[in-house]
Amino acid sequence: MIKDSHAFSGFSVNDIAAAKMFYADTLGLTVEEAMMGNLTLHLGGETIALVYPKPDHQPATFTILNFPVDNIDEAVAELRQKGIELEHYDGLTDEAGIARGLSVQRGPDIAWFKDPAGNILSVLQLS
Repeated sequence: MIKDSHAFSGFSVNDIAAAKMFYADTLGLTVEEAMMGNLTLHLGGETIALVYPKPDHQPATFTILNFPVDNIDEAVAELRQKGIELEHYDGLTDEAGIARGLSVQRGPDIAWFKDPAGNILSVLQLS
């Protein structure tokens, strides 16, 4: 039953129209309007998230979506060209906003950014 289903994430935003524009126009995902004012985000033909409006929305304090990329530096440059500011964390990210993995223990090269509702997203290079 559950093991045969396709799981997807869900998260809230405070402005569904701004979220739709960001995820569709800025990030280039396929975004569909769903029932009750919700949005579904699709990537590679798969539903990856349900986005729902919440009047008392509080941004997630953790990464809600990770986007694997082939080249972290190119992905970060593209995000910047689209006007997206990268998050900077003292002692973790470099001047470009990238945390360089450097070892298996530290993880992949990753850069974080926020959607218009303040939710944290990332691009990460797994290899």
